[in-house]
Amino acid sequence: MLTKAAVLFEQPGRWEVAELELEPPRQDELLVKMTAAGLCHSDDHIVTGDLPLPPGALPMAGGHEGAGVVHEVGPNTPGWAVGDRVVLTFLPMCGLCRWCASGMQNLCDNGARVLSGVREDGSRRMTLEGKPVGQAAGVATFSEWSTVSVQSAVKCPDGIPLDAACLTSCGVGTGWGSAVRSADVTPGDVVIVMGTGGIGMNAVQGAAHAGASVVIAVDPVEMKRTASFGFGATHAVATMDEATEVARSFTNGQGADSCIICVGVTTGEQVAEGVEAIRKAGTVVLTGLPKAADDLAIPISIRHLVLFQKRLQGSLFGASSPSKEIPALLELYRHGRLKLDELITRRYTLETLNDGFEDMRSGRNLRGIVSYQE
Repeated sequence: MLTKAAVLFEQPGRWEVAELELEPPRQDELLVKMTAAGLCHSDDHIVTGDLPLPPGALPMAGGHEGAGVVHEVGPNTPGWAVGDRVVLTFLPMCGLCRWCASGMQNLCDNGARVLSGVREDGSRRMTLEGKPVGQAAGVATFSEWSTVSVQSAVKCPDGIPLDAACLTSCGVGTGWGSAVRSADVTPGDVVIVMGTGGIGMNAVQGAAHAGASVVIAVDPVEMKRTASFGFGATHAVATMDEATEVARSFTNGQGADSCIICVGVTTGEQVAEGVEAIRKAGTVVLTGLPKAADDLAIPISIRHLVLFQKRLQGSLFGASSPSKEIPALLELYRHGRLKLDELITRRYTLETLNDGFEDMRSGRNLRGIVSYQE
């Protein structure tokens, strides 16, 4: 069949809409008609080249956050049916490797293929004029239709709108888990969240949900600072100097219990600011990605870390297992304890996708989504 998709042909580049040939699902695969796809900064890292793709990965149909409806089930694929509503996860879950067996699906060995856009056997399901096209994270949510592995699909209950549910595919789970799991926020904590876009705003939600008494949102964009109060922030400031001062005012000068860094393009200097802002034995969670060229540059004193026993903690999808976390988040939304609709700032089409990413870079969005016609 044919599908319209946003494709990246070079790094750096722009999304270009093309009509692709799409193979039907094989065993353990599903044909999904997309309902909505989120615009995440990780997609933009690929466009700008800040996150280099491996050789041979291009061209690639983009998008790793999305939800849709199953229209065909591959042969010998039990447990799935036409009409199933699914949230797609950018991290496939094999269920067999050490990490899946340890309850850490976010570190599944199959995650190594996320940037290559290929299946486990190296094959692809999309082509353009006979030439293979990769699928971002194996799901390519910037395509009207996509053939995906069951390892990348989580069922969505009836009654939950898929345009809201699609946000749990990446951004919500990543931010929420960065606070609840990676920072291990506990009742009464003082928490700084640096960067309150599509990821950071959910770290604010997660910290508030976990019982933090003070949640300080840090963002240079006034719209995001103002919006953060609706997601649980108690304070909102423009700089880390201000945030550090606020945190110390509540902790007898000690500093925040944790600082969660969710900046779209993270720098080593921002990590250093986070380390400076936390107390002894505090935690800095690194969620945002840097430019590839800045990957090794973090100006932190080793003595400072050792003598004050501070901790740097990386966080991939909020240190959560998609098959567990996504349904849990959807239930919190169903019961009014998690805000999803409020995150959606603007809606785009595939043709206006580049405008959506420009809005993201300019600070005009919390989360933009692509809405597909029914």
